[in-house]
Amino acid sequence: MKPVRIRTLQSTDAEALLRFELDNREWFERFIDARDAAFYSAQGVADHIAAYLSGFAAGTWHPFVIEEAGGKIVGRANLKGIDTSERSAEVGYRIAQRACGRGLATLAVRHLIQEAQLQWNLKQLVANVYAENVGSAKVLERCGFLIEPVSRQEGTEHEYRFGLLI
Repeated sequence: MKPVRIRTLQSTDAEALLRFELDNREWFERFIDARDAAFYSAQGVADHIAAYLSGFAAGTWHPFVIEEAGGKIVGRANLKGIDTSERSAEVGYRIAQRACGRGLATLAVRHLIQEAQLQWNLKQLVANVYAENVGSAKVLERCGFLIEPVSRQEGTEHEYRFGLLI
């Protein structure tokens, strides 16, 4: 596996992040909800980063990028909806199609678990996965997440929720 680095998203990542998202748009939309078309522009990504960094400053998000040597982004990982009173958050991640099969998703989830514990003092993580996204479900299970029974709401019948107590 090529060496990678996981680090907090920065405002200077806009160009590389836009390239990553455009290169993988079709791939991602197979497994997660499509982003609004306005996102796929320099201004759209800059606004996206600003919103995530604002959430980071407020203590409700921790956005990361996964990059190869040379700074090419090959993945993203986030702690979102951080609730310090409940000591919980949701995990989310996406890996470039060309980088799949290299263990990056597992590395990303393990990094999120570590950051949740060490930086945020969280005790519970959750993740939502579409039923068709078998690879993501396997990653979560490999990292200790267990599928949770959920009450189904309209429009969620094709999703699974995973949880992890840490």
